[in-house]
Amino acid sequence: MKLATIRTEEGTRAVRVDTDGAVDLGETDLAAFLRHTDWAARAAAAGGEWHALDTLDYAPVVVAPEKVICVGLNYRNHILEMGRELPSYPTLFSKYARALVGAYDDVVLPASSDQMDWEAELAVVIGAEVRHATPAQARAAIAGYTVLNDVTARDWQYRTAQWHQGKTFEATTPIGPWLVTADDAAVGALELDLACEVDGDTVQKSNTGDLVFDPATLVAYLSEIVTLVPGDVIATGTPGGVGHARKPARYLKDGSVLVTRIDGLGECRNVCRRDPR
Repeated sequence: MKLATIRTEEGTRAVRVDTDGAVDLGETDLAAFLRHTDWAARAAAAGGEWHALDTLDYAPVVVAPEKVICVGLNYRNHILEMGRELPSYPTLFSKYARALVGAYDDVVLPASSDQMDWEAELAVVIGAEVRHATPAQARAAIAGYTVLNDVTARDWQYRTAQWHQGKTFEATTPIGPWLVTADDAAVGALELDLACEVDGDTVQKSNTGDLVFDPATLVAYLSEIVTLVPGDVIATGTPGGVGHARKPARYLKDGSVLVTRIDGLGECRNVCRRDPR
């Protein structure tokens, strides 16, 4: 199934997206819907208000997650090509919910940065509360997967040894357009081709099978630190091809069209707009 949060005249609504339209799930957003322990059965059986496909205005898949946890340095080939050893533990940082935008919303380039870079990523959405998870419990806690781009202010990221300040500028992180549930055949063995395009140029291309720490491993690891709850988002890291590593470096600019695509999960297509402040 594909589940999403859309904007309507009455506010946001959680929906199941079908081939010919979307069915209302009876909650204001997907995080609220995932708090039902029987959310999968409810989604399959839903028969609420109907929304035509061509009217859907996608909000972030999860509008206000309790947590957005991100992983760095998590693609084998990218790590090895940089001459580094594979990590023993995940590198973690976080975002605030205000960083998230919908799959077709504008990405805001802050006036205080001229080094805004792309990072195409597979994102995990949690569907059940979990703490100190076994591998099986971690897999069962995953509601599904979606597309995310961890757009990053490199000049702020590298001001200090901690990355957070460059990672969570407001309205910079597209996520969506929908969540594909973990039991969907489109997800399969999670060996999904991932790509990022900037103004029609393919700048990143990889496969999620190259992840050092797979989604279930990340869920189990993170659940040792903090309780994960429905609607939490885990961004699993980006492969090589980012603009900051190029010679010369390349960054997003006003009017850049950023496309982030993962096979079986869809794509985000965002226009970058400079904050006029």
